[in-house]
Amino acid sequence: MDNSVFLAKFWGWYLIIFFLILSFNPKRIKQIFTDLKDEKFLIITSFMAIIVGLLNILFHNIWEPNWKLIITSIGWISLFIGLSLFIFPKRTVVVLEFINIKLVQLIYTLLFFTGVFLLNIAYGIIPV
Repeated sequence: MDNSVFLAKFWGWYLIIFFLILSFNPKRIKQIFTDLKDEKFLIITSFMAIIVGLLNILFHNIWEPNWKLIITSIGWISLFIGLSLFIFPKRTVVVLEFINIKLVQLIYTLLFFTGVFLLNIAYGIIPV
């Protein structure tokens, strides 16, 4: 299987599942930001984001102006957030909280539609 299709399936399902979790249990996002104030949780979270982002970039660093750019962007965003959480933890948590408070509906909607789009690309449900 092509790396792009595999990652489209992975990220598509991940984004849909994450959207559903946040939709049915909105307290979970508050819990995440509360836990980010704990340094042990923050270090583990930042390392996981760095690893996921770096693996995504190493396997899929394609800068074509099509759906593959979404997958590459997810990897770079994950790496950037992980590095920011590790290098500037307090500042990054404040910025993420601000973004979440101001843009929560937009973020949830983008999660859902990006996940649906990637799954459609991977499984070819509706021809693009």
